[in-house]
Amino acid sequence: MSHDHSHAPAHVSSKKMAWAVCLTLGFVIAEAIAGIFAHSIALLSDAGHNFADAAALAFTWYAIWISRKPAHQNMTFGYHRVGILAALVNAVSLVVIALIIIYEAIEHLAHPHPVNSVLMIGVALVAVVMNMVIGLWLHAGAKHDINIRGAYAHMIGDAVSALGVVIAGIIVFFTKASIADPIVSFVIAALILKSAWGVLTESVTILLEGTPEGLDMDAVIAAIRKVAGVLDVHDLHVWTVGPGVIACSCHILVAEQSVREGQQILRCVRHDLDHQFKINHTTVQIEVEGHDCDEMYCSMKPAAQHAHDHSH
Repeated sequence: MSHDHSHAPAHVSSKKMAWAVCLTLGFVIAEAIAGIFAHSIALLSDAGHNFADAAALAFTWYAIWISRKPAHQNMTFGYHRVGILAALVNAVSLVVIALIIIYEAIEHLAHPHPVNSVLMIGVALVAVVMNMVIGLWLHAGAKHDINIRGAYAHMIGDAVSALGVVIAGIIVFFTKASIADPIVSFVIAALILKSAWGVLTESVTILLEGTPEGLDMDAVIAAIRKVAGVLDVHDLHVWTVGPGVIACSCHILVAEQSVREGQQILRCVRHDLDHQFKINHTTVQIEVEGHDCDEMYCSMKPAAQHAHDHSH
């Protein structure tokens, strides 16, 4: 049996995460007040989305911190799954926000109110800039960490929704058609749902220990079978433990040989899986052709040890 522990969690500045949370919370208060004075459901919807962003960023910040804690006897894989839970919570919160926005937009369609378009445009423009800046802070980490990607989806989704508020404000300003406000809210809700869907499905797949996205299992099997000395492979499982940690377990069939030869096969299997598929936590059980598993230890002894045993 062999284990490889080359874990590589994504690194994100804690200082930037702290600034992101504080900026977002401060803006939520200002945007909510502006939404009330402007009688804008789109602006209030965006404030609600921003509040969820603040919670998502705080949860992501916590998940990044705790995932770096070392593993121990009660948590042998460490705390990598906290990041997956954070991503799932972030995605679900986005879905809930989108549904609330849709409900409020329907209410405003039924009972329209005059809208202060100038206030809408000004506040929403600030929101666009703020969310894009925070999004840029998270962009690099989002490529490799689903936890950060969940927060990144929040920020980009909110930047787009704020841009929608700007557009609605411009339409209201020039046409006096306040109906543009709830209509844009529907568009915002649709964009939020779209941004949440990918993170939601990926996080659920990881928690159900499904095959990592984009991994070709047939190619993995073929790569293992190409290793010199491997006759066959079965009971192959590949799953994501957490950001940067992809695990694999399998049984490989080999011809009767020495322990040294068996160890060389193990090293080659681990090396190929790591370099070709980024599978960095591999457990391999060797089965010797023509022997039961209980006989494997005897069949893997060096020839000299066999002779010593038979002499007794």
